[in-house]
This record gives sequence, structure tokens and C-alpha cells, in this order.
Amino acid sequence: MNMTNTPRSAEPAGASRGTAASRAQRRSWPVLLGADLVLITIFAALGRQSHEHGLAVTGILLTALPFILACLAAWAVMRAWRRPGQLWPAGVVIWLITVAAGLGIRALAGGGTAPSFQLVTLLVLGAFLLGHRLVWQVVSRRGAQNPRPERIN
Repeated sequence: MNMTNTPRSAEPAGASRGTAASRAQRRSWPVLLGADLVLITIFAALGRQSHEHGLAVTGILLTALPFILACLAAWAVMRAWRRPGQLWPAGVVIWLITVAAGLGIRALAGGGTAPSFQLVTLLVLGAFLLGHRLVWQVVSRRGAQNPRPERIN
């Protein structure tokens, strides 16, 4: 039993009594969301550069916008701020919604969605959006296993 006389098993996973690593993840959601958005923007810049469309900031942001909107929607659907560094299910669902909805928004806006672009989008955004979460998990776990000693002033 906890302080509210609720059996511990009734508390949802990731409740306020999580590990130090899970608490750190919940506090760091702005960093992880920012990383998602920056990586999507880098993806757009790389695509524009490889197709010689120029690297003007407005062009990059217009190219990235459908995927940024889709990513923000995916974060809301998954309530990812609760476990932002989680690979499964949050990371995978954010990745797949970002790709599918981003391609859909891009198509509705008149942008290209050739099968080769769809495949590249799936693979690159998968590497980007899941890759940084994997790194985050490794770093978070190491930090939790080797806490820094407190300073004595």
C-alpha cells in the first residue's frame, strides 16, 4: 500500500514513483521533442540539398512542415511527454505517424510522394527518430547506474 491506501499494483506504469531514469525522461521531454523537430528539419535540408533545391531557411521549413505537424500530432496522440525516450511503443508510433501523416499532408499540399521518396522518408526518419531515443536510453541508464557523488561545499 502507498500513502493513499491504493494497492501498488493499481498504479499505472510510469506513475510518479518511477525510477530515477524514468523521472529524468519525463522532465526532459522538451529536449527530446526538440530533437525530433531538429532531426526532421535536418532530413528536409538533406533532401533539398541532394536534389539541388537550395538551402534557404524558408524552403527547408516549408519542406519539413508536413512532417513537423505530423510529429506534433503523434506526440499528442501518444502523450509522449510521459515517456519521451521510450522506444516502444511511443518512439515507434511517433515515427510511423510522422512518416504516414507527413506524407499525407505533403500529398494534400501538392508535394511529391514517389515510392522512392516514401521509402527514404521511412528509413531516414526511422533512423533519426528512433536512433536518438536509443542513445537517450543508454545515456539515461548509465547515469542512473553511476550517479554523481554529491558535492560537499
